[in-house]
Amino acid sequence: MGMHKKKTIHSILFHTGACLLGFIMIYPLLWLLASSFKSNETMFLNPYSLIPDVWDAAKNYASGLEGVGGVPFWRFLLNSMEVTVVGMVGCVITSLFAAYAFSRIRFRFGNFWFGCIMMTMMIPAQVMVVPQYIILKKLNLIDTKVALILPWFFGGAFFIFLMVQFFQGIPKELDEAAEIDGCGRVATLFQILVPVVQPAIITSSIFAFYWIWQDFFQPLIFMNSPKNFTIPLALNMYLDPDSYNNYGGLFAMSIVSLIPIIVFFIIFQRYLVDGIAMDGIKG
Repeated sequence: MGMHKKKTIHSILFHTGACLLGFIMIYPLLWLLASSFKSNETMFLNPYSLIPDVWDAAKNYASGLEGVGGVPFWRFLLNSMEVTVVGMVGCVITSLFAAYAFSRIRFRFGNFWFGCIMMTMMIPAQVMVVPQYIILKKLNLIDTKVALILPWFFGGAFFIFLMVQFFQGIPKELDEAAEIDGCGRVATLFQILVPVVQPAIITSSIFAFYWIWQDFFQPLIFMNSPKNFTIPLALNMYLDPDSYNNYGGLFAMSIVSLIPIIVFFIIFQRYLVDGIAMDGIKG
């Protein structure tokens, strides 16, 4: 009975601590959701409360959807979707080809170039913006969506490294068997290797989608026209210290902007878990 009582107490303490920690972690999101229901006048009277003193959700979401600068919020959402989806697809596909080349094809100075790519992971993104801006300016692409897509379209060091690790765990005998059956390199990659490295591809897609979607710095530097703004940059326009701060619309649209990320993660998490759960190929 004594041991049973101890286990019960430990279980209660563990679950209580886990619930408390979970609440602390999710509190900012709950606060954001609750604030999107509060009126601008009472929002900061009791800022720690999750229960609105005055409910004004309809006005907040309506004013947020109206947008700012004469541009509706749906335009910002569409801009973000276009930039994120195209940039993510280009980033993942380019990284896949690069990882395949570094891990399965022998070429001169291959290890050297792979090391150079890995070293770029230590370079802050802010440092890269200056040469990127100069190149895009020369190409007359500043203030266009292409300017936001191109920096992501040619792969990422982190994704290349992740996929290389998966490729290196696949026996090269599979490539040789595919070559004997008449498959070229491209056919071998997509028909034989891609299904095996699916977890790495989906993981890269999730990270790329999130990083591009929430990127604020590059749109701030490359964009001038409000009609081309993405959501992170557009949300900043809801605050104007010279006139009126629409906190209600800001928090409401912040909630809306989280929906695509949550939906994308939920959908692809299932494939990620299924891919990891599959038995690996035994070499």
